[in-house]
Amino acid sequence: MPTTIPALLSATAKAHGDRPAMRWKRGGEWQTATWRDYGRDARRVARALVALGVQPGQCVVVMGWNRPEWFLAATGAMHAGAVPVGVYTTITPDQVRYVAHHCEAVVAVVENRVHLETIQALRAHLPRLKAVIVMEGAPASEDVHGWDDFLRTAEGVPEERVDERLVGQKPDDLCTLIYTSGTTGPPKAVMISHRNVTWLTEVGVPHLKLTHEDHFLSYLPLSHIAEQWNSLYLPMTCGGCTWFAESLERLPDDLREARPTLFFGVPRVWEKIQARIQSAGAAASLPRRLVARWARAKGLAGGYAQQKGRSPPALYGLARRLVFDKVRERLGLDRARHCVTSAAPISLGTLEFFLSLGIPILEVYGMSEVTGPSTLSVNERYRTGRAGIAMPGSELRLAPDGEIWMRGPHVFLGYLKDPAATAETLDAEGWVHSGDIGEIDADGFLRVTDRKKELLITSGGKNIAPAPIEAMLKTVPGIAQAVLLGDRRNYVAALLTLDPDRVTEVATRVGSPARDIDAARDCPVFRQYLEGEIARISDGLARYERIRKFAILPGELTVAGGELTPTMKLKRAVIRDKYAQEIERLYA
Repeated sequence: MPTTIPALLSATAKAHGDRPAMRWKRGGEWQTATWRDYGRDARRVARALVALGVQPGQCVVVMGWNRPEWFLAATGAMHAGAVPVGVYTTITPDQVRYVAHHCEAVVAVVENRVHLETIQALRAHLPRLKAVIVMEGAPASEDVHGWDDFLRTAEGVPEERVDERLVGQKPDDLCTLIYTSGTTGPPKAVMISHRNVTWLTEVGVPHLKLTHEDHFLSYLPLSHIAEQWNSLYLPMTCGGCTWFAESLERLPDDLREARPTLFFGVPRVWEKIQARIQSAGAAASLPRRLVARWARAKGLAGGYAQQKGRSPPALYGLARRLVFDKVRERLGLDRARHCVTSAAPISLGTLEFFLSLGIPILEVYGMSEVTGPSTLSVNERYRTGRAGIAMPGSELRLAPDGEIWMRGPHVFLGYLKDPAATAETLDAEGWVHSGDIGEIDADGFLRVTDRKKELLITSGGKNIAPAPIEAMLKTVPGIAQAVLLGDRRNYVAALLTLDPDRVTEVATRVGSPARDIDAARDCPVFRQYLEGEIARISDGLARYERIRKFAILPGELTVAGGELTPTMKLKRAVIRDKYAQEIERLYA
């Protein structure tokens, strides 16, 4: 097995030369690049970077939507001995400046003129940045290059120059930097080696039984290690094909066209799909609703039976043919052998909803500091509500206080320029201290209960894990998001957002005249419905965990609004500051 990414790409290009490696849309038509094209073009990008004076070990920031040029910029930088650094397209200019300055980037590869303008406005703060490459358009400037012009500069650099750099490349060399989401402070730069990546894919591919026949859909931020693992490194190891979604808005259509065999979605994506299915179901005729209800009961029982090694209930096959297969086909998941989630907590209600439709969602646990996944769930061995077992060849254990620790060849090299933070996260024995609290059952399955630093401590000294309760709240039809409050307070409250896709349907069902979010917020009938549902949930909680009050926010929490990280995690400090008045009213 090759132990560097350039060696891995070279081997795959040789083994699967004429097979499709990447597919993307231009002018409404799908275009295809083969593995031979991919390997050749990555080397061409490397030669062009050498022509610009990029030296081994220097950083190249890449900022743009998921597309072939993103892959080529990253793998091309690796071929030149440089280090690619993904930059989220949703972060502020100050955050872009922080990342590019912190890693001392010498080249920036951006998608379009909007991103170019962002970088150009920051040039005074980026003294090491010598050139900008734009994937779309060809602006005329001495140090700004259009993509095609940039590639033409490779003509003056012989292939041997790339070979010279590859010869000196070692498995434990820095491969890429992943900047954390920064939920509690400035982002840290996670240093990941070539060995980290290649070891993890070498373990993951056979356990997932991936081959060159597999298809992947790339649509989540490529700056995050989870999306790189899913759409960049796994296909490069097995020789499969990555399809690039046109946009998040077009994701449902692209999903139906790509029909991936492995589909990865953060919990918010699965929640959105669930809401669409439920809305469509509410509009169906009574006979169809009755059939769906019967089939889902069979599906849920069958899913749990499978996990215990038992046969599905009678007529499960009929339920699959009548309902499950049709739902899968409409979603574009008819070929999907693996439906995966990670990056944030997901509710048991959402997991069981899809399980009842014959679509088990496999939970995976990990973090950037372990190169992505540290546990593995496969169709032959998974548990609903559990995040899998330790990746074969790695170790997983709990500290005395319940914190999840991980160790193995996937553990990162440390944080760039931050030895103090490195020592806090990575101990002398090689254990990564995750900051998450969890449980491990007798069969080795992990359940993550909360963030260690996000535990709420009431004024009475009671510790409350917010994530499980927030997950319960999100199972209430009509609620989109929930943020639990109560730190240093004498009771628990919650901030809620409503689901625009379900408000009308739920309001009609409960007898409310509201037909949109604004009307639902002010409607006594709708609020009474929510009070009843929250009381029902609170009845199952400890007395000190029960939700006494709640406020409905005017819109959803978003990345653009600053309340979520690019991977949809709650920025609790930001939310507390932004909605301080609403919170104080809850405790007045």
